[in-house]
Amino acid sequence: MSEVEAGNEEYKRLTREEAQKLREASPSMSPWWVVVGQMVVGVVVAFAAWILTDRSSAGWSAFYGALAVVIPGALFARGLKSRFSSANAATAAFGFFVWEAVKIASSVGMLFAAPRLVPDLDWLAMLIGLIVTLKVYWVALLMRPKQKTN
Repeated sequence: MSEVEAGNEEYKRLTREEAQKLREASPSMSPWWVVVGQMVVGVVVAFAAWILTDRSSAGWSAFYGALAVVIPGALFARGLKSRFSSANAATAAFGFFVWEAVKIASSVGMLFAAPRLVPDLDWLAMLIGLIVTLKVYWVALLMRPKQKTN
């Protein structure tokens, strides 16, 4: 059995230069770009709903559906970028789960509050705004920076 299989592999700390090369070879996308993209898509869907139905309530409903994705996503991004969530691997993992729970709870809360907050709520338009805005995650995944090979 080799040392790697036995788990006795020696841990080697990266130098500053090695860590920089690793970051350059595998760039990451900021979660804020995803939130901005979601907001842009949400506004476009809201205007499209307004124009296609000729009803402002459909536009506002679609916009609220987009906000039910954007606002919790912004909370999540802010939480992940906090000093506590990036202190070490354990707090980063814990922070991820906590902020994901906050994101889900705030989305559900916003959906429950929709009938009281949006006059003449159009549920279909709201769900379309929500679903289309959620799909921005997949677009961001496809558009992420490519890994450089040296």
